[in-house]
Amino acid sequence: MINLTPAASKAINRFIKATETPVAGLRIFVSGGGCAGLQYGLRLEQDKSEDDLEFDVGTSAKLLVDPMSSSLLDGLTVDFVDSLTQTGFRFNNPNVSGACSCGQSFKA
Repeated sequence: MINLTPAASKAINRFIKATETPVAGLRIFVSGGGCAGLQYGLRLEQDKSEDDLEFDVGTSAKLLVDPMSSSLLDGLTVDFVDSLTQTGFRFNNPNVSGACSCGQSFKA
């Protein structure tokens, strides 16, 4: 299960409303990269893949997760921070065993 804070839901809805193309969902995924080896990715998708897991998380679109990322994202909480020093999504993941010092990548 993936959870969104109210701030993250509000930000996602704002991004979806700003796009000119229809949105099937917001994809959240894990890919290789960063200092610690893994990093999060988010993107609006026009089409859902056949093998996607789909979550209704209270946004204007479904949350889409590919099968490879699902085990690494189980229990994830996504927040959105908008302050003078930071703007963007923040991830709190119980599956993380370590992270780089900048907090942008992790290892499981």
